[in-house]
Amino acid sequence: MKRAAAKHLIERYYHQLTEGCGNESCSNSWCASSVGFSRMDNNAAAVKALELYKVNSKLCDPHPSKKGTASAYLESSNSACSNRKLNHKDVNSVRDNFKDVNYLTEEKVYEILDICGEKEDYSPLIRVIGRVFSSAEGLVQSFRKSKPHTKEELKSLQGKDEDKDEDEKETAVCSATAMEEDSPTSSSSRLGEGSSGDNDVPKLAPDEVSVDIEAVRRVYERLLSNEKIEAAFLNALVYLSPNVECDLTYHNVYSRDPNYLNLFVIVMENSNLHSPEYLEIALPQFCKAMSKLPLAAQAKLARLWSHYSAEQIRRMIETFQQLITYKVISNEFNSRNLVNDDDAVVAATKCLKIIYYANVLGGDLDVEHNEEEDEEPIPESSELTLQELLGEERRNKKGPRVDPLETELGIRTNDCRRPLVPFEEFVNEPLNEVLEMDKDYTFFKVETENKFSFMTCPFILNAVTKNLGLYYDNRIRMYSERRITVLYSLVQGQQLNPYLRLKVRRDHIIDDALVRLEMIAMENPADLKKQLYVEFEGEQGVDEGGVSKEFFQLVVEEIFNPDIGMFTYDEGTKLFWFNPSSFENEGQYTLIGIVLGLAIYNNCILDVHFPMVVYRKLMGKKGTFRDLADANPVLYQSLKELLEYEGSVEEDMMITFQISQTDLFGNPLMYDLRENGDKIPVTNENRKEFVAQYADYMLNKSVEKQFKAFRRGFHMVTNESPLKYLFRPEEIELLICGSRNLDFLALEETTEYDGGYNRDSRIIKEFWETLHSFGEEQKRLFLQFTTGTDRAPVGGLGKLKMIIAKNGPDTDRLPTSHTCFNVLLLPEYSNKEKLRERLLKAITYAKGFGML
Repeated sequence: MKRAAAKHLIERYYHQLTEGCGNESCSNSWCASSVGFSRMDNNAAAVKALELYKVNSKLCDPHPSKKGTASAYLESSNSACSNRKLNHKDVNSVRDNFKDVNYLTEEKVYEILDICGEKEDYSPLIRVIGRVFSSAEGLVQSFRKSKPHTKEELKSLQGKDEDKDEDEKETAVCSATAMEEDSPTSSSSRLGEGSSGDNDVPKLAPDEVSVDIEAVRRVYERLLSNEKIEAAFLNALVYLSPNVECDLTYHNVYSRDPNYLNLFVIVMENSNLHSPEYLEIALPQFCKAMSKLPLAAQAKLARLWSHYSAEQIRRMIETFQQLITYKVISNEFNSRNLVNDDDAVVAATKCLKIIYYANVLGGDLDVEHNEEEDEEPIPESSELTLQELLGEERRNKKGPRVDPLETELGIRTNDCRRPLVPFEEFVNEPLNEVLEMDKDYTFFKVETENKFSFMTCPFILNAVTKNLGLYYDNRIRMYSERRITVLYSLVQGQQLNPYLRLKVRRDHIIDDALVRLEMIAMENPADLKKQLYVEFEGEQGVDEGGVSKEFFQLVVEEIFNPDIGMFTYDEGTKLFWFNPSSFENEGQYTLIGIVLGLAIYNNCILDVHFPMVVYRKLMGKKGTFRDLADANPVLYQSLKELLEYEGSVEEDMMITFQISQTDLFGNPLMYDLRENGDKIPVTNENRKEFVAQYADYMLNKSVEKQFKAFRRGFHMVTNESPLKYLFRPEEIELLICGSRNLDFLALEETTEYDGGYNRDSRIIKEFWETLHSFGEEQKRLFLQFTTGTDRAPVGGLGKLKMIIAKNGPDTDRLPTSHTCFNVLLLPEYSNKEKLRERLLKAITYAKGFGML
């Protein structure tokens, strides 16, 4: 009774302040009917009503002319609270008041829906949705979490607050009720200004928003099944979006009211956003508005959405992906009409970035196990002084290296072991097909602030497109090095070499190459960024790319020879790992890192077999227990069984925190995972720690010196490259090793012909029949013979541009090739058997280069 009385009094104060008592000669200074009363908005009136109640201020009696209005209001209010069934007269009364509904709650939507259902006329609901969903102010206040005017919430509050002053608590509840029922701006002001009504609003965590998301979903589920109501959402969004874009661009609205984010949360819950009706106007405009959100707001959205399920994340991904695909397909983008200039595609991509990081945050994260940075910085080139003299900036300092949103969130893509939705679902293939990568790379490096580059959103690009961007970066850097070298020779009068020239003997390739590279790394590491030019002593081959390919293959074969002892080889996994007891010094591992870096830099594929943890470590992540699954499956399975063992580990297994390894000669080496580890038994309680430390030792500590030297060499070549920014560890492996899937049907589709041959030539048909009949090893030999490597490039053999050219009539000569240009010179043999015999002999015994 006490609560009801308090609520009734506050409602009377509120209406006295907003409508007055009806007596034109009223002398109450806090009555709207009195002369000289300053009108106040609904929010201020609600706050003032609470204050008047506290001091027991004078309350006017309703004037006869106003009694009807006041009593009608109270009757309507009591009817809503008690949930009584509305009669026909009540229906008409509430319907007349729909024009005053400036924001929505779940209960209000259902109330209007029921009334419209009874009348079989949904136009009032459509008008309300149109009004609220087209108003940023109204939408921001809609569907708030705190709704203390319901009976259930009042009972809950009574149970929680029985030790507090009941009168004071009730006034706060009633104040909130008045503000919610009559003021579209009340909730925002309470949160922003810290008024007395704050007692009703729970304190929000940094990642939370004040909108009741579950209520929004229930409302959408009920309303979207009606086509007329759905159209109201569509039209409202068209009207809403330009105003929101203006608010965010010019009025800094989010910093004034963080609840402005509610608007985007509510709209994104609309499961029909990806439907065709939205794709033309509504969704592009909304994406443009959303892309204007400040960084802090984007981060908050990403954190909020990271708590969504994979299905909900996927729905939002599909919404933006469909818009991008629709715009790409419906326009003819080319070098003159760039997709980078399409506002809708750019805005949707920026919005997709928020979903991408929500997907990362919501996945399986490992933010702790990070590799330490190199203690000694990679030496700078001595060219800096010359560049300063020429008035040039240090190369490659433009363009982002770390995404700002990534920094704001404090995570990296590589921290995510397994995202909620596979990363591949963020790639948009139609966009990749029309993207002019040379232009996009220019925007990335030079015009980042003026032109949008899709390289700033690498998640939407496939590995082939990103590899092309990296190719441009490497080639421009090579050109820059040549230019600097020429300028140096002009200034200093010295004749310097614009290329990274390596002259090696085929029988002493390791000694010649590694000694030369070691000298360059010590004297001037910038020379490593010049274009590689390899010459085999005593051979006439000119290096246009093919000689370098063979050079890398021979070097890799030698380096990874188990007899040298730098790497160990696992027969089970067919993978190499750093030898912790190798006799080679750190410099040798540094040089191997340089070779891998040079292979990427010069767009060469290597036949290297490392476990994935090596590429994760190169990208800055330490190896953990989970990485043992592919690096050392036997050990991984043993440790996994230890973790799952249900008996007593200490009594049954009798193991300690001391482990043993064997060196090259089979001698056991003991290592304590903890101090005095041989005296510390592994128990059920500490076995997780034992497993973590065991994995840490095997993957990190035991090979720390070797790997640091290896990584240092790799970074000497790639430190200024966007490699880390663009690629994930699994893509780095693809970049270095190429694709293991050899699809020769795809190669046949893309092969071109020259010299008189065409796809329908007899010899060409017989050639493909013969090649398809080869075994796996013979096919790899053919690739090696024709292209200089037995691996497919990034994207598969379909991305390999091979040319088969006619090399004269029938002859006993063998086929030959230009590996630099992937050209096969094929004589027109008289029959299929001769073609097979000549081709097999050529690919089996091919070695060395000559001049044709």
